[in-house]
Amino acid sequence: NIPANAKWAQNGVTVAGETDRLIICDWGNRRVVRWSRRNGTTQGEVLIDNINCCGLAMDEQRYLYVSDYVKHEVRRYKFGDNSGTLVAGGNGAGAGLNQLNRPYYIFVDRDHSVYVSDYYNHRVMKWKKGAKEGIVVAGGQGQGSALTQLSYPSGLFVNTLGTLYVVEYANNRVTRWTQEDTTQGTVIAGGNGIGAGENQFNGPAGLSFDRHGNLYVTEYTGARVQRFSIENDS
Repeated sequence: NIPANAKWAQNGVTVAGETDRLIICDWGNRRVVRWSRRNGTTQGEVLIDNINCCGLAMDEQRYLYVSDYVKHEVRRYKFGDNSGTLVAGGNGAGAGLNQLNRPYYIFVDRDHSVYVSDYYNHRVMKWKKGAKEGIVVAGGQGQGSALTQLSYPSGLFVNTLGTLYVVEYANNRVTRWTQEDTTQGTVIAGGNGIGAGENQFNGPAGLSFDRHGNLYVTEYTGARVQRFSIENDS
């Protein structure tokens, strides 16, 4: 169930930011569309076209944030605006602090800082509102399985304390990174090799929390969703 006070859901595909409509990243058709959740709906409304979208987020002011994995950037949009405002990246593919390389999933916190899973750079970047470059908040030490490293970061979630949760597609695990120590993470789910066991993942991609603090992780390759009871002090 979606909490009644939800403003956005961080699954990188669909934003549930309105009570009766879904906003969907239709990446195959290079567009963002809005669909009514009411019975009898037969077609959606195109909000943004000609965009290689992957991640979506919405803030409490109903601005829409979209990552473009070909332009290596994230933009913020008002409804009715097809051009948007650059908020992260936009300086070509690269590993500089003002660059991204295949930005996929995104998360926007209450201060309008944008967190980006910088997929090919194996790091998570935080871009504060109005910043010209980002801050590495997880990974950035090359691809690997050490606790200081990430391997193809995907889904993201940041709680009200600023604790970051990251799905690692190639490491088949979820790690938690605190503000007190951004140099290494802690494995909270998976990390036991690829597989179909309850303590394993097979290509995890997205994650979300419900109001009770349960963690849900979607598996792209394993084609399943797992639920975990973990401590989430948000």
